[in-house]
Parts: sequence; C-alpha cells; structure tokens
Amino acid sequence: MSNHTAEDGMLIERARKGDRSAFDDLVYKYESRAYQYAYRLTSSAEEAGDIVADAFIRVYGALANFKQRSSFSTWLYRIITNCFLDLRKREKNRPVSLESALSTDDGEMERQIEDPNAASDEQVERNERERLMMAAVAVLPEYQRAMITMYHAEGLSYEEIAEALDLPIGTVKSRLNRARLSLREHLAKNEELFGIS
Repeated sequence: MSNHTAEDGMLIERARKGDRSAFDDLVYKYESRAYQYAYRLTSSAEEAGDIVADAFIRVYGALANFKQRSSFSTWLYRIITNCFLDLRKREKNRPVSLESALSTDDGEMERQIEDPNAASDEQVERNERERLMMAAVAVLPEYQRAMITMYHAEGLSYEEIAEALDLPIGTVKSRLNRARLSLREHLAKNEELFGIS
C-alpha cells in the first residue's frame, strides 16, 4: 500500500466518523486533478466546475459505501465520468449555436476571432492542431471521450480505466482502439497538420 493510499484511507475513515476537516483535506488534495480531468472532458471552465462540485457532493454522500477496493482517485474518476455523462444526457435536447453571443457576468458579447498574425506560424499551426484535436475528441461518444482523456491526457493505465469505468480490460482496449480510429478519421481531413497518410 502506497503512502498516498494509506493517507487517503486515514482521511476517509476520519471523514466517515464525521470529521469535516478530513473530507476537506481530501477535496483539497484532489480538486485540482479532478478539475483538470473534467475540463479536458468538457472544454468548458463553467461545466468543469459544475461537474467537480457535483462529483464531490456525490463522494460525500457515498463515502460510507466506498469499499476501498480501488484507490480513492480511481473511484473519483468514475464519479466525475458519471457526472459528465449525466450532464451530457441533460443537455442533449438543448441546442447550441456557434453563431450566438456569449453570456458573461457583464452581459453578452460577440465571439472574438484571434488574429493569426499576432503569433508565429509555428504557434498558429500548433494552436490549430490543438483546436482540431479538441474538436475531434468532442464529437466522440462520451465513453470514448472519457477513455481517450483518461489514457492520453491523464496518463491512466488500462487497468485504472477499467476500474474507474467498471469495465473489463479487453473492453477498455477495444473501445480505446475504436476511439483512436474515429479520431484518425476526423483528423484525416487535415492530414498535412497531423502527418496522417
């Protein structure tokens, strides 16, 4: 058992006994990582914040049932993924237009297009690759998006993804492979940027 796992176990036990500061310590320890994962899933700071808040509320409510067969972080990834999937289910019927104005605290504002002359050609190309990659990942089915993000962005192993999503490793590998093939198809239109042949 690693030091992190042992430390998490002690915090979980204290939190189960009503020690609010122990739960706060767990939140503090994992909130940045949780937000980073949620942001990679959504590409939206607001949605990522909502998902993380919802996830920690669910963690608090389910802490008594956490069996500690997996690490706390793996369990947290599962909960964040479920919160993301639930959010997407709720939003399926809500149309979004790229042409619409953005709502901010100061009112509405028109979408701004960045001046490509402000950066070097290399930077513009790198930004375009990143934009196209994010757009391609965004159109994947939610489970594939979560797996791609967990594996490539968060660095989780097949075993950790299988645990987080409660799936057999073979299923994770095949779905991840299908997700990569789908990404390749989406990115093939821009083969000069990605070197796809």
